[in-house]
Amino acid sequence: MSWHPQYRSSKFRHVYGKAASKDKCYDCVPITHNINDNHFCAVNPSFIAVVTECVGGGAFLVIPIKQTGKLDPHYPKVCGHKGNVLDIKWNPFNDFVIASCSEDATVKIWDIPNQLLKRNITTPKKELLGHARRVGLIEWHPTADNILFSSGYDYKIMIWNLGVMDAVISNPVKILDAHKDVVLSMSFNTDGSLLATACRDRKIRVIDPRAGTVLQEGSYKSHRVNKVSFLGNMKMLFSTGTSRWNNRQIALWDQNDLSVPLLEEDLDGSSGLLFPVYDSDTHMLYVVGKGDGNIRYYEISPEKPYLNYLMEYHSHLPQKGIGMMPKRGLDVAACEIFRFYKLIPTKSLIEPISMIVPRRSESYQADIYPLTAAAQPALTAEEWLSGINKGPLLVSLRPGSEAVKSLPQFPDQEPLAEATDRSQQQEEQGRISVEDKQKPREIERGRKRLKVEESLLENQQTCLSNGFDIFQCPPPKTESELLQMYYRQQEEIRRLRELVIQRDIQIKQLSLELRNLCTDT
Repeated sequence: MSWHPQYRSSKFRHVYGKAASKDKCYDCVPITHNINDNHFCAVNPSFIAVVTECVGGGAFLVIPIKQTGKLDPHYPKVCGHKGNVLDIKWNPFNDFVIASCSEDATVKIWDIPNQLLKRNITTPKKELLGHARRVGLIEWHPTADNILFSSGYDYKIMIWNLGVMDAVISNPVKILDAHKDVVLSMSFNTDGSLLATACRDRKIRVIDPRAGTVLQEGSYKSHRVNKVSFLGNMKMLFSTGTSRWNNRQIALWDQNDLSVPLLEEDLDGSSGLLFPVYDSDTHMLYVVGKGDGNIRYYEISPEKPYLNYLMEYHSHLPQKGIGMMPKRGLDVAACEIFRFYKLIPTKSLIEPISMIVPRRSESYQADIYPLTAAAQPALTAEEWLSGINKGPLLVSLRPGSEAVKSLPQFPDQEPLAEATDRSQQQEEQGRISVEDKQKPREIERGRKRLKVEESLLENQQTCLSNGFDIFQCPPPKTESELLQMYYRQQEEIRRLRELVIQRDIQIKQLSLELRNLCTDT
């Protein structure tokens, strides 16, 4: 009997973490000394926000993402809270709106100006008053506009509609009163129809936020949960916590059955918290340790063993918090698939860490950059509150692509042919201006041959798109499949245009060879 080793192929087997150079870090940043178990950092493609120390209340800094190096000690702050700021989150659909919650039992919404801050911001755009005790967590809804969730030490989760005109909102649209202790973590599924929570009573709950009902509830005696995260559309939950022997532990759950975990694994004996960060585009899971400098990363699969260990990023500088750059802010030219912003309070430093897939080619790598969530809402607040569910709008990370605001229609063949004819006419005019010395007969032959090739390509394109037959494939059933087919056709159009250009070059070379043969004879 022979033994066959299990080899597993993956595009992300050799992903490695790369820390930014000193000149690309943010130095002299007064990072908060609060012991609350939150990220203390929020990032978008325009700004990085960090909770800081402030005398007489709570404050946070908002730094332009390109303003690296040493920070001015008198740099303006956002300071309107009367207590310590516990959590901050950027609006996923507006890079200039940020929410903050504090020990003063309030949630505030702030407008950040486009230009550099010159003075402290003390007046919020909106103020949410509803919690009886301090507010520890806030989360924006992933697909609906102006919907914010807040969780306080009064054991309640409140849902707010920020689309109203009032500057002070004291009545949330919904109050979830299903917990008997402090909520430690909140996470949405992809379309925001389900909310997973981890509570200090050691239970994980899956809640329908609009109905307020608990769909699943479970706890496991050997796993004390601290943080929980939905794994996209995998119908699984991932949690971090501690074992009965106080070892740091991770667990994987079926969202429809929380009685027993699918997987349970002890990591080490450190005492710091573990933050789970899931990338639904690449199906990679990052586990960031608080109090140490390590970032472990795994790949999630729908079949056993579910969790596939890839590698670990090591650093001797411990991190207090972490920020994550949205996918639309990554450097696709460097094959960067994720970027962390590591808070190092001992050095007053914020260090970017890029997760990179090693590739030799410098062109855009479409296989590691699938369609990702766009910075535009798929629903209004009223639509979501009425019961409508919709996945996020998707966008390609290819440079020059734009977010799809609505469901795209398949392009007709005739306008495409007309556009191709116009571009080819422009290119032909340019070639004629450069090649005035060529014979008119040779140019006419090249044009005729070019038209024949265009007709052949158009006939081929009506049946094939990126190597598959459109008429034999089943029609797309979901918006995601339709968008994938749309972008696949766009890629095919781009490839065909490049092919036409290559044929033009071949025509030019052949015409030159014919002219040389004529002169030789």
